[in-house]
Amino acid sequence: MHPMRKPELLAPAGGREQLEAALLYGADAVYLGGSTLSLRAKCRGFDEKALKDAVALVHKAGKRIYYCLNAMPGDEHLPSVEQQLEALPELGVDGLIAADPGVIHLSRRLCPSVELHLSTQAHSMNSAAVAFWREAGAKRINLARELGRDAMERIIKNFPDMDFEVFVHGAMCLSLSGHCLISEWANRRHANLGLCTQPCRFEYRGMRLIVEEEIRKDGPFLEVEQGEDFSAFWAPMDLCLISRLGEIAAMGPAALKIEGRTKSGGYVAQVTDVYRTALDRAAAPPASFGGGTEELVHELFHTASRPLCSGFYLPEREVQAVPEGFRARPVVARVLGPAESGGWKVQVRSPWESTQEASLLLPGMKRPLLKAGSYTLENHRGEKAERLNPGMEGVLHCECETLPAGIYIRA
Repeated sequence: MHPMRKPELLAPAGGREQLEAALLYGADAVYLGGSTLSLRAKCRGFDEKALKDAVALVHKAGKRIYYCLNAMPGDEHLPSVEQQLEALPELGVDGLIAADPGVIHLSRRLCPSVELHLSTQAHSMNSAAVAFWREAGAKRINLARELGRDAMERIIKNFPDMDFEVFVHGAMCLSLSGHCLISEWANRRHANLGLCTQPCRFEYRGMRLIVEEEIRKDGPFLEVEQGEDFSAFWAPMDLCLISRLGEIAAMGPAALKIEGRTKSGGYVAQVTDVYRTALDRAAAPPASFGGGTEELVHELFHTASRPLCSGFYLPEREVQAVPEGFRARPVVARVLGPAESGGWKVQVRSPWESTQEASLLLPGMKRPLLKAGSYTLENHRGEKAERLNPGMEGVLHCECETLPAGIYIRA
């Protein structure tokens, strides 16, 4: 087994705001993509100038930045691939995340100085695959989400000279880690070029399905039923390994990875904050992780649209459904900085009424309350407002002496 080390917390950045949120809330490293061929065409990504600025920001914070070029390109895409690869050394990224053998082959010729990380799209399931990719030049490998705990531990132990990533949170694909054909079949949007429309998360009606295996007859292993109207019954549960973080860290992976390059800044902030807190607790002597699991999972339910589960990590899947009576509170605003007239300038994300109790989402899982009546809101014209709507900028007046720019507010 690797000597005990604290793995880096690797967070997604679909755009500049998400990048800033990841850094503010405790990520050790971020992964992002360009404007094309990064498997996330829905998020804006980073063009060359934006990427240069992102590298400068991340390195100033003493963190690391990895560039995704993990699509499965056709011949017509190769000129764009070569152009992006050639630019990487000068841009100064700390690693390239790729999956396609052709992209990897080109990268070893066009940017050999950039550390090569193997994407989850390569499905590294066994030691022979790890040995193959090591010979191809990979320094770090993302272990397939289909692997269980014992298999992960064995592979990490067998390759002390390699770095490994383990996904610990986020959406899981209905297919084999991103190689789904439904989007391409249904509406000609190619998932492996980043164009997946995620039809597994669409809402459908008219179906009730109970699946039971013929021989064992040990009850249904899959049961889906539409709701009163339309239901997203094909959507897989989200992966959540927060309660297992201590034992995963003890295996010695280089990084624990959060999925979500299409997610909002508020999502990145909250999930990164939870996992940063959990990692710090697990590393504190004596390791004290177990005590705060319930609190941390409860926090994650504010970001979850589906049940949370252990995926394939455990022999028997553990599922954590949203507690009965729980009300997820949305992010209503992001703090931009001090307002000229006093108070704090905010960018509104969800309807926010001054009669609501609000929570400041401070790094380190600090959640001070702003009780209704203890704060006031102003609109962009400087007028007192009972309600601010999404897309607006306004001003928050409260008793806080200071609020860091970039933090989020939930209500």
